[in-house]
Amino acid sequence: MLTKNDLKYYSSLHRKRYRDEEKKFIVEGIKSLEEGLGSNFKCEVIFVTFQFNEENKKLIYEFKKKGFKIEVLKNMEFQKISDTVTPQGIAAVFLKPSHTPNLINDLEPNIICCLDDVSDPGNVGTIIRNCDWFGIEDIISLYNSADAYSSKAVRASMGSIFHVRLYYEIDAKNRLIKLQEKGYKILCADLKGKNIFDFEPTGKNVIIFSNEANGPSAEISSLIDDSITIPKLGAAESLNVASASAIILGQLTK
Repeated sequence: MLTKNDLKYYSSLHRKRYRDEEKKFIVEGIKSLEEGLGSNFKCEVIFVTFQFNEENKKLIYEFKKKGFKIEVLKNMEFQKISDTVTPQGIAAVFLKPSHTPNLINDLEPNIICCLDDVSDPGNVGTIIRNCDWFGIEDIISLYNSADAYSSKAVRASMGSIFHVRLYYEIDAKNRLIKLQEKGYKILCADLKGKNIFDFEPTGKNVIIFSNEANGPSAEISSLIDDSITIPKLGAAESLNVASASAIILGQLTK
């Protein structure tokens, strides 16, 4: 049974500071939770409401049989854990994996995605989902981007957060220089870039998705080998970065 201090501790994981300190994050909803339980991520505890427990006895039995810790909460208690307006009645706490950026040097994937000042967590989560769809497993997130382990980003990833390797990088310029030295070409999605449908990628590439309003940050701009864009045919001022990422990743991986 959870104490008030336990509830306070777990609810604190909705704040980035505590997610970073404790190296844990909260996942809500049965779809994302099952993706997590089937991955290499370690689950610390699963929370369910009394109603969910009563209506899903077979599922709860399977969770217990596999050794997962289950805590049944009152609705008011569950609301402190939940971050959604209409929660499904199930959530879990997972431990964040420790992927250091140096691991990329050992893996050397063909395509690496890099997030530069992507400030909306929903966009971050959707880009992760898009990367997962196109088989891109390695994502560098610069520290000026929204936290991929926030509740909104995790929900937007629809479970894909468990299928990729996320690397948080402080020294972005130095990391990209090292990747260039290893033969990577630095590409950037930018309104002033080359037509993506005419662009022919070669070798290994890092594709940078940046802030829609400001474009790539100054320290990144000087390293870009090629900029690419999706040609505009209508009157829209801009294309959402997550939507753009799906089109660009589709072209780069075709």
